[in-house]
Amino acid sequence: MNCKVFSWTLRVITVLVLAAGTGAQAQAPSPRHFSGILNDYTAATGVGGPWEMHGSWSLKLKGDSGTADFSAVMTMEHPDYWVLANPSTPPAPATVDNPGARSPHTHHLTMTDAVVSYDPTVCPVDNPATTVRFVVTGQADITGNGTAAPFQTKGGVTTLSTLQVCITGGSEVTYSNVTLTFAAKTPATGHFGSLPIHGVVRLPHKTDDHDGDHDGDHDGDRR
Repeated sequence: MNCKVFSWTLRVITVLVLAAGTGAQAQAPSPRHFSGILNDYTAATGVGGPWEMHGSWSLKLKGDSGTADFSAVMTMEHPDYWVLANPSTPPAPATVDNPGARSPHTHHLTMTDAVVSYDPTVCPVDNPATTVRFVVTGQADITGNGTAAPFQTKGGVTTLSTLQVCITGGSEVTYSNVTLTFAAKTPATGHFGSLPIHGVVRLPHKTDDHDGDHDGDHDGDRR
């Protein structure tokens, strides 16, 4: 009799343990921190381009608040196409042996408490196609070589630019792609244009509560 009771108890404990494990998996936290890199070109028309863009970015979803913080750092310079198309641009001839003629410079972009949404129709279409995971939209503060970017500060008045960040993915990599798109007619479009800036998502970070200084320092890009 005791053996039957012990066997029954053991079965019950096993079922409870398996159920607890399944529940823990179902309630596993979704990623809240994301980071990655940017690599793209602007159009040639309307922005004095084309410009070549390389950088890194970081994004933090702020719990259930429906907001997020975003930051990016970027270098820009004219590519070879521009050099060949502008051989006599002052102050010095633009040749492949004159890197300074490419006008290299940096930008820092930050958004605080940007709005998180899930409308798939607002994001640019990728090829091959991706699925929109979430969208972050807010006002981007942008620097140029460490100072407020000239295009957003005129006559002593600073006007920020609306920026939309789309995180998308596929069937094998849930979070794989990122695009940055400035709203039409905002100050930043005079330099970056209004076409999406493309990049990639590194593996999202699931340990969130003890990495407060990870949000904007792009640690993931130094690994």
